[in-house]
Amino acid sequence: MAAGSVSPDISLREATQRKLRRFSELRGKPVAAGEFWDIVAITAADEKQELAYRQQLSEKLRRKELPLGVQYHVFVDPAGAKIGNGGSTLCALRCLEKLYEDKWNSFTILLIHSGGYSQRLPNSSALGKIFTALPLGNPIYQMLELKLAMYIDFPSHMNPGVLVTCADDIELYSTGEFECIRFDKTGFTALAHPSSLTVGTKHGVFVLDPSTPLKHQELEYRCCYRFLHKPSIEKMHQFNAVCRRENFCAQDFARSNTAYLHSKSFEYVYTDSLFYMDHKSAKKLLAFYEEIGTLNCEIDAYGDFLQALGPGATVEYTRNTSNVTKEESELVDMRQRIFHLLKGTPLNVVVLNNSRFYHIGTTEEYLFHFTSNSSLKLELGLQSMAFSIPLDIPEYSGKRACVIHSILDSRCSVAPGSIIEYSRLGPDVFIGENCIISSSYIISKSVLPAYSFLCSLSLKINGHLKYSTMIFGVQDNLKKNVKTLLDIKLLQFFGVSFLSCLDIWNLKVREELFSGNKTCLSLWNARIFPICSSLTESVTTSLKMLNAVKSNSPFSLNSCELLSIEEMLLHKDVEDMIAYREQIFLEISLVKKESEIS
Repeated sequence: MAAGSVSPDISLREATQRKLRRFSELRGKPVAAGEFWDIVAITAADEKQELAYRQQLSEKLRRKELPLGVQYHVFVDPAGAKIGNGGSTLCALRCLEKLYEDKWNSFTILLIHSGGYSQRLPNSSALGKIFTALPLGNPIYQMLELKLAMYIDFPSHMNPGVLVTCADDIELYSTGEFECIRFDKTGFTALAHPSSLTVGTKHGVFVLDPSTPLKHQELEYRCCYRFLHKPSIEKMHQFNAVCRRENFCAQDFARSNTAYLHSKSFEYVYTDSLFYMDHKSAKKLLAFYEEIGTLNCEIDAYGDFLQALGPGATVEYTRNTSNVTKEESELVDMRQRIFHLLKGTPLNVVVLNNSRFYHIGTTEEYLFHFTSNSSLKLELGLQSMAFSIPLDIPEYSGKRACVIHSILDSRCSVAPGSIIEYSRLGPDVFIGENCIISSSYIISKSVLPAYSFLCSLSLKINGHLKYSTMIFGVQDNLKKNVKTLLDIKLLQFFGVSFLSCLDIWNLKVREELFSGNKTCLSLWNARIFPICSSLTESVTTSLKMLNAVKSNSPFSLNSCELLSIEEMLLHKDVEDMIAYREQIFLEISLVKKESEIS
């Protein structure tokens, strides 16, 4: 069937399924030269995260879940100040140079940024965003496999260089039956997705060279005049970033957030996702990093690299720190040096008019995309029951529960809109709506209220295996912080003042209640989660904590040894967590094999 006669939604779904099938054929098999990436590198924030990533990569290779014959690396940021994904990019280039010397100038390299601790989606905190499970594939896909699948066509149409992407987003696209994306131009090349102006305020926006008008085909190559980072709608108009087209379908817009397009449905912008830099540009950045030695501020690979590119780039953006989470004294100077280093470098744009960009970095996004009839679910073919021992999953108002790599007793109950991953649920367990249960074992009679978050971690404390289970509301803001103990009343646990919760748990308000920075007090570093000797005991204790708050009845934690989430991650026992998942895997495999025989 000709591409022109297929609806955009169908062609996008077909293109996505083709990539998944092709990747599935490569899993566990040696790849031919030029067929796949030469190097896949993942960044890590610190040595603990680096070790966790290495252990998981080794396990994936052992179980033949990844293509073989590829060099898989984890590159850790240097200790000290946070350096952002731009700094991590520079650090990764230095690691490549040390490992391969001049040989890497002939390699195609995928660089995935996965540093940070996923405070907005804490079930990904312990083992990393790039290892977030998806309700797809057998064995289960994680974000790493999905990234590799969606980029399956890139290496064979790419000059030596580095493709830079983030661990918590998904790009889906269709290029037509006989077209493919090529990364063969000098300088930088970025993918561009049509998006609403509102979406553009939270992303990078391309100002395309006006000399070549768009033809609105699925795939077009254009030059970028300048790049705007999280611009206001006024700035988009001011710098001619806004495109206009009559008679288009709002569903064609990226990021699946199009409800508000109808009032000005003819206006849109092209927003960023991943980008590629050729080897010459990568070497230029590496030489710059070697020259400066130590980086003491956060550099954004998108805002600070891409804004320096294109003939229309100006130095003014270097002084705009409104989008910066932490403003260091040397940030402006460093930005200006990067601007002058990259000025004049071309920014090529691959315009993908039939594409989607999805972000899976918050509990809200995670629940929506996996449990509702979202476009992502339809395009990827996400399942409600993915590699799990089944139970009847009811549907309500277009929502279902989603169960991933888990064993559920047929007599338990999981309400629509909830996600269960890497867990076991016993017969008398009731899970309310919109909950997230991860890496847990709930065997005793339990009722988990709607909008609960429950995630267990294996810990190594003084050489002994222990467990702790974090619990809170999926809408709680773990990143919100206050500077003094007097202000902790402003924090909320499951919609209740944190100060009231401490009273219920018989915990005193004092500095020792918080780990880490004593002028940055939050649910993330509050020592409120008990250390227990077994996984089931840990889950049961945390459920009692929550039930005490919900019923406003006392439950003393005063005699317990307590950890914050921040400390749990420092003590996590990755080997035991992987072993627990492997145990579930073997049991599910056995049940499935027996059912096939019978």
